[in-house]
Amino acid sequence: MGHAGGGRERLVVVGGDAAGMSAASQARRLKGPDELEIVAFERGHFTSYSACGIPYWVGGDVTDRDRLIARTPEEHRARDIDVRLRTEVTELDLDARRVRTRDVDSGATAWTGYDRLVLATGARPVRPPLPGIDARGVHGVQTLDDGQALLDALSGQAGRRAVVVGAGYIGVEMAEALLNRGYEVTVLDRGEQPMSTLDPDMGRLVRDAMEGLGIRVVSGAAVTAVLTAPDGRARAVAAGGAEYPADVVVLGIGVAPETSLARAAGLPLGSSGGLLTDLSMRVRGREDLWAGGDCVEVLDLVSGRERHIPLGTHANKQGQVIGANVAGGYGTFPGVVGTAVSKVCSLEIARTGLRERDARAVGLRFVTVTVESTSRAGYYPGAAPMTVKLLAELRTGRLLGAQIVGREGAAKRVDIAAVALTAGMTVEQIVTLDLGYAPPFSPVWDPVQVAARKAVAAVRAAG
Repeated sequence: MGHAGGGRERLVVVGGDAAGMSAASQARRLKGPDELEIVAFERGHFTSYSACGIPYWVGGDVTDRDRLIARTPEEHRARDIDVRLRTEVTELDLDARRVRTRDVDSGATAWTGYDRLVLATGARPVRPPLPGIDARGVHGVQTLDDGQALLDALSGQAGRRAVVVGAGYIGVEMAEALLNRGYEVTVLDRGEQPMSTLDPDMGRLVRDAMEGLGIRVVSGAAVTAVLTAPDGRARAVAAGGAEYPADVVVLGIGVAPETSLARAAGLPLGSSGGLLTDLSMRVRGREDLWAGGDCVEVLDLVSGRERHIPLGTHANKQGQVIGANVAGGYGTFPGVVGTAVSKVCSLEIARTGLRERDARAVGLRFVTVTVESTSRAGYYPGAAPMTVKLLAELRTGRLLGAQIVGREGAAKRVDIAAVALTAGMTVEQIVTLDLGYAPPFSPVWDPVQVAARKAVAAVRAAG
């Protein structure tokens, strides 16, 4: 007999966002409440929301917070999923198959038994242990609660100076959001160029666009402290021997897997601290435990190594796989190629596969090519410039990575390269792809194929 009693089994899900609730929902589709009880614990106020949409909500592009919520707790409960908000799981007892929970508001604790357990604890914003980092006025933007706290702070202050720490996806998107709200924005980044997920030559294009919008970008700036006023509020950020005045500070340094529970329970973790699973998303070495979303590492299909790539696309797919397997079905998550897109105002940024330093790190030899093209036929109104960079393996010509920076119509072209990477295609094969063409949509040679042609020549020239 299972923990639920009456012959039912109990599935416990830790984390109420994309991976956790996708798993719960898929398990419920396959098994009714008379067979499987589902209990989901979420320490925040919301379930099944788009964290990726928070910068656009803060910036005003999305006017209503609730539009970011795909399914409310009430909707989950109506499908016999017992969602318990403001309830944090504080300990895993894997031998006894139970979890200890704490009510965030009352502090009350309890144990809940399970037959099957899903860990979907997500990621936490990197918050380096610097003086003043926890001062009032310093904000992370990982959850809807974080976004609401930032919006409340922005509406309740007179100053208009913002400092964003970090120039990755979140940092760049938050810089745009704050700019849209009328703030004077400075971005401090310890890297050579913004967007370290790109090679520096492509990151330079992002920097030029940001500066063209009036955003101050300071590279090579390692933050040493958040300076505070007598009332304890952040007043400036210290970096590289200089001080940058700030009425609000936003941390966009990135995220790390939230695996403190897993670590304490002795579960297997990878080099970045993410949980390690098999293809079915079952935690390695455990028969009754699955994990998915931003707390896991996934196989990079290009490099063959595990990586931490926190994206909602992966989390939802992994949740579907977990739900199927938990309910007695079958599914696998084979891996990723590392595709991501973003924007800063009208500049679109995309990448997939390996950067130059990634390829070197795994021992691959390669050529790189960069081409300038346009989003549409050059004579068609609205044609916008686009820069495409490809990496191809020496000798074989296998595509290893792609980066695209341009205006409207640039970012989603990376999907061509993402499919090619997944299929293990060569740049020569990409040249012959039968892609859609009409002047309003593309030049007669798509920009990705222009780059592939140049890559073919580079591979041949390299012998």
